[in-house]
Amino acid sequence: MHVPDGFLSPPTYVPAYALAVGAWAYAARALRQRLDDTLLPRLAVLSALGFVLMSVMLPLPGGTSVHASGIGILAVVLGPWITFAAVSLVLLLQALVLGAGGITVLPVNALAMGLAGSAAACLGYRLLRRVDERAGLFAAGWIATVLPAVLVAVVLGVQPALAHAADGQPLFFPFGLSVTLPAVVLPHAILGIGEGLLTVLVVSFLRRR
Repeated sequence: MHVPDGFLSPPTYVPAYALAVGAWAYAARALRQRLDDTLLPRLAVLSALGFVLMSVMLPLPGGTSVHASGIGILAVVLGPWITFAAVSLVLLLQALVLGAGGITVLPVNALAMGLAGSAAACLGYRLLRRVDERAGLFAAGWIATVLPAVLVAVVLGVQPALAHAADGQPLFFPFGLSVTLPAVVLPHAILGIGEGLLTVLVVSFLRRR
């Protein structure tokens, strides 16, 4: 799901940086307010889990790949803003150490996965847990996988319209929404089933502990 450097045009990632900087400042303040001896080990362990899950890329036909993220788990346990901060740090480390993602695209990846994904996961969990706790946890994992995929697919798919030469030739990512939506969203909708089950298992285990 990571968007690599060179795929997004400046009209995309410059405004994304402006939005992300404000969100990072708010997330840092939320983290400082909640950080204590109980939160710190949870944050460290779950961030490490997210790093490992996002580092295991499963290749797909056509040169794309999918990976789990653990964002649903972080969102349910830590809330959306701390999850956003943790996922942003994980994405930065992966870009610098593993070459996954990139620096220019960091705010887009962070906003799609860390903020939108975790916020939607929390909302889905809170709505469905009234009916069934496990259904809420499963929904959190599935939504945290699928919604970022939709956002990434849309951002990629609009690049030919945002940045192109005089003859219409795309300057960055060359494929439109008719390609990106099915190529990105469908595999992640399937992956989301596994992510939902993982969220149920991990959060249930943490609560028993």
